[in-house]
Amino acid sequence: MAKQTILVVEDSPTNMTLMTGPLIETGYQVITAVDGEEALEKATREHPDLIVLDVILPKKNGFQVCRQLKTAPDTQDIKIIMLTSKSQDSDRFWGTKQGADGYMTKPFDTGEYLKAIEDLL
Repeated sequence: MAKQTILVVEDSPTNMTLMTGPLIETGYQVITAVDGEEALEKATREHPDLIVLDVILPKKNGFQVCRQLKTAPDTQDIKIIMLTSKSQDSDRFWGTKQGADGYMTKPFDTGEYLKAIEDLL
């Protein structure tokens, strides 16, 4: 059985490597985007099974991307985990209000990261 596809949205090359490496090693198909607009375009075109979404992004922030994807009929069912350095309770609340299915903060534990993804898939 083919593994699920995950779109990772992150503008930092270092964090992108930390976020995609464990997914690739686990066998997931990984696609990437480096800003909010590219994330929206790839999510709509590729329709991944799950999106790992940073909040602080160029062009459109993660909250805007999440809200737009969750309100569009063709992408509303895609699972979204926000993975961000924004760790305040208000940030977590706002992410959930935008439709995020999960919210994790950086730095993250790789085991918890993979478990959160597995739980949503």
